[in-house]
Amino acid sequence: MKVQKINKYILTSFFILGIFTSSLAQGNLLYVDQKPIHFGFSLGTNLMDLKVTPTDSARVSSLTPGFSVGIITDLRLARYLNLRFNPTLHFGTEQLSYPFKVGNVSTVSIQSIPICIPIYLKYSSERKGNARPYLIWGGGISIDLATDKTKPVLLNYFDYFTEFGVGCDIYFSFFKLCPELKYSVGFNDLFVPINLRDAGPISTADKRFSNALTKLTSRMLTLAFNFE
Repeated sequence: MKVQKINKYILTSFFILGIFTSSLAQGNLLYVDQKPIHFGFSLGTNLMDLKVTPTDSARVSSLTPGFSVGIITDLRLARYLNLRFNPTLHFGTEQLSYPFKVGNVSTVSIQSIPICIPIYLKYSSERKGNARPYLIWGGGISIDLATDKTKPVLLNYFDYFTEFGVGCDIYFSFFKLCPELKYSVGFNDLFVPINLRDAGPISTADKRFSNALTKLTSRMLTLAFNFE
């Protein structure tokens, strides 16, 4: 199910990109890429995921689309290379499923509102007409604003990650629209065991959801539309 949703997500993004690219006239914003610095904002959607350890104890049963909004500061380093600062606020939900009994699966929903603070290197190809594809790679830190100590599974609020992706600058008369698909991998163990937290509000029955886990790390797929 997760693979099918990710494939649909990727195909939709490239379909939208193709429509925009094929519908443009030639010669918009011919000198915009020569600016030493420019600004913008981004709107998009995301799919948050968790890598669960041990894998036979629980799994992420569904990927629910979330919402992302951010701001962009872009510094020109060379003809094909830019340095980008893109703090982004994401809203999303992960759902863990536990096969405690045969034919009976229990679930726990975890709401996440991470603010991600990354720095990227953007490597662009030569511009062709009003389109300029690029690759992007970087990393940063994230702070989850939705950490809730009353939930059966508690996630650490702090994470650090690397992120890579592809995109395309599409030049209109007064701005650039840049569809961008990125995938991030978190490195910090987000899982907080019962013995390291204040588990007072949690019932004995709910403690089993944490006791079945040893490690959780983050994954996220983001489709953003940058306006610059």
